[in-house]
Amino acid sequence: MKLQVKRINKTLPLPKYHTVGSAAFDLYARVNTIIPPFKPTIIPLNLIVKVPINHFLMLTCRSSLPMKKNLFVANSVGIIDQDYHGDNDEIGLQVINFSKNKVQIKKGARIAQALLVKITKASLFAEKKVLSTKSRGGWGSTDKK
Repeated sequence: MKLQVKRINKTLPLPKYHTVGSAAFDLYARVNTIIPPFKPTIIPLNLIVKVPINHFLMLTCRSSLPMKKNLFVANSVGIIDQDYHGDNDEIGLQVINFSKNKVQIKKGARIAQALLVKITKASLFAEKKVLSTKSRGGWGSTDKK
């Protein structure tokens, strides 16, 4: 599948899969960014992506980001919809710095990864009074014996 993309800064590389077995491709910080402690901050990722029909682009941090930079994705995962690809629709990674110190991300750093996910949409929402009479349980219920 060919993925149509537009880079904002052409001096930064196109995204790529770094190994044959990679499920996601890496994205790069477009600018130097200082992330203050405990304040959600968006890091621009230099890319506009035309997501194929019946897909979304899942955006998350690289696995090393929490350990190396004390950052995690503020909303756990980003979802880039297939209609988000206008000229000003640059993808950004919203992060939170969970340390007490400012964190610097340098221009060109690989900080995020993205993967294409195929979706199926519901054609109708059919509301019912009862879905099942048996409840499985709530949070942590599979740990209980």
